Amino acid sequence: MTAPALIIRDAIESDAPAIARLLTALGHSTNTDIISAKWTAWRQEGNSALVALDEDGSVAAVAVLHRMTVLHRPYPVGRINALIVDESLRGSGIGRSLVEAAERRLAQEGCELMEITSNVRRLDAHAFYDRLGYERSSLRFSKVLVP
Repeated sequence: MTAPALIIRDAIESDAPAIARLLTALGHSTNTDIISAKWTAWRQEGNSALVALDEDGSVAAVAVLHRMTVLHRPYPVGRINALIVDESLRGSGIGRSLVEAAERRLAQEGCELMEITSNVRRLDAHAFYDRLGYERSSLRFSKVLVP
């Protein structure tokens, strides 16, 4: 499939409805109100997101980025915490373009290592990241905390 005309830009708060739709499709139950309520604090913490717009100017994909200062490395680590392309456009090169844009952005911000998190059940995503040159380097464990 040929990549459609594509614009990648920084996500803005008014993208919240589309981002909520995409993140929900990825398996993260959220909505516009939740994203909007967190937006300012989330951005102030140094987080960002990139969106890919389709030919109509609609948000077709999102990559949620995080830059981390860690004690065990001499440089910041960049991470894609979530990446989702609208199902009808998968396989068109949008995901690859978003990952490449995220790599450029985080490298410009001083990151010398890039990580991508992915649910263990998303085998197609793992194959996609393998094709992009990412290697499986660690396991991440999670536990829901109840106050």
